[in-house]
Amino acid sequence: MSRFNLLPRSAPFGDSERASLDAVLAGATAVQRAWLAGFLAGMDAAGGQPAAAPAAQPKASEPLTVIYASESGNSERLASDVAKLARKQGFKPKVVDFADLDVATLPRAGKLVAIAATWGEGEPPARAIRAYGDLMGDAAPRLDGMEFAVLALGDTSYAEFCATGKALDARFEALGGRRAAARADLDLDFETPAADWIKATLKALAPAPADNVVAVDFARAAAADDADAEPSRDPVVVEVVEHVNLNSSRSDKETIHLALAFEDGAPAYEPGDSLELYPENDPALVEEILTATGLSGDDALRRALLSERDITTLSTATVERFVTATGHADARRLIESGQARAWIEGRHLIDLIETYPAALTADHVAAITRPLPPRAYSIASSRREVGDEVHLAIAAVRYESHGRARGGVASTHVADRMKDGAKLRVRLKPNRHFRLPADPATDIVMVGPGTGVAPFRAFVQERRAVAAAGRTVGRSWLFFGDRRFTHDFLYQLEWQEALEDGSLTRIDVAFSRDQPEKLYVQDRIDQHRKELVAWLDGGAHLYVCGDAKAMAKDVRIAVTRAYAEVKGLSADDAAATVSALERAGRYQQDVY
Repeated sequence: MSRFNLLPRSAPFGDSERASLDAVLAGATAVQRAWLAGFLAGMDAAGGQPAAAPAAQPKASEPLTVIYASESGNSERLASDVAKLARKQGFKPKVVDFADLDVATLPRAGKLVAIAATWGEGEPPARAIRAYGDLMGDAAPRLDGMEFAVLALGDTSYAEFCATGKALDARFEALGGRRAAARADLDLDFETPAADWIKATLKALAPAPADNVVAVDFARAAAADDADAEPSRDPVVVEVVEHVNLNSSRSDKETIHLALAFEDGAPAYEPGDSLELYPENDPALVEEILTATGLSGDDALRRALLSERDITTLSTATVERFVTATGHADARRLIESGQARAWIEGRHLIDLIETYPAALTADHVAAITRPLPPRAYSIASSRREVGDEVHLAIAAVRYESHGRARGGVASTHVADRMKDGAKLRVRLKPNRHFRLPADPATDIVMVGPGTGVAPFRAFVQERRAVAAAGRTVGRSWLFFGDRRFTHDFLYQLEWQEALEDGSLTRIDVAFSRDQPEKLYVQDRIDQHRKELVAWLDGGAHLYVCGDAKAMAKDVRIAVTRAYAEVKGLSADDAAATVSALERAGRYQQDVY
């Protein structure tokens, strides 16, 4: 972790001594530095000996529990940020994933910070469902005397913005907790406001200072910071070295296999990690907005709309900002009537501007829109096999609504405007909750329809490389599904080669439109439930990647039903068995 160099090179210390002192001083608070200054002055006054002082027991660090409910990793990273800053301020933080939380322990927390993302239509992240349900249930313990603060993450393009964080905040209070800081509800551009909230919240939770007592363990704090260090958050520029449509020309889908080369070496990614792409908006849509606003001559705004501002997301918050900026009476009535949420469905910023024309400035447009966020895609390669490249499988999103053709920002940028040799900004997004078993001899079952198969291509490549190095690898079973066998069997030849060389043991496919009655991966799980339960009973790990709204839920239902039917369990006991697999890290999901 980088630190400011506080001591000048002219200071009368060697390089290693300056580094040690910088490590201490960089993490010290103003109170701690003042104490050290007084202590050293006292030593000088006493002839170089420590000044006599009343014997005082050092004050124990203040315990702080930090819990997080995360789907994409943002809440987890912010929880780590809370812990780092808390240690420097004299707290003893304990970070707990909601997936591992025992709600019965919360009354002993004393001071609690909760950071929670909202998923889908107001739901908690998949890993948090069990503990969230316990907390909301009638058996939840009283939290009298506990101080708490909640940071909620969400996306204003969804109707239930930050619903999970809001529910937690209300529940902690209902159970007797005392709110130490106001809840913050943050959109996708959460970085700066989250940092400000963390600082203010830790200040509110801090105990009253005691005279002549400083609670700090500099060595432990420095070591903990180093342990928490994560990959750089700065994006890097990569080159497109392969751009191939994996679907046939007769398919009604378009899935791009994208190979990216890193000039200075690929980051240390693992199978299961994601890569964030920093896309550009459709230039034609940018021109439409500039024309509609009468700002076609503003090149600075054109550049901002192309690569910095989100011009496709339309939410009630966007409409409200538009009314604030323009005072448009009809748009105001849309909000006041309660019809804004229904009206924005399937519409973008251009629809708002054209429907409610108003005099807009570049500053108005900046105020109405939010920053253009990166899009994360599961990595479809193993470094052991592809070296300094990263491979992705990206499905182009195209649709029509309200008489206008629409497209996904990142997916159409890749499909339509990325070619071999093009440059793209990217950033690694680790996912430690979607990892191959530590022992490569462990069997794995992978469920990945469509582009959900991407991380499993990485898994199979990794297993092939491990086997080539002379280690024993376990069996692997892939469930893959898409629309049509002939046109949409992504990476078909690679799976056939993997079956031949043994890096893939078995594959079962489900092509939904090749027969009158649609067939999905969960149907294949039903058909092969005895074998699946036998694999899981034998220690196999199960992985699911893809659509969270339907597929992931249907797969979980199918696995639960398989246990109920094969083992003769009740529905509740079968669900508990699957939950136990999840808590043991043997049922992992990467859903979106």
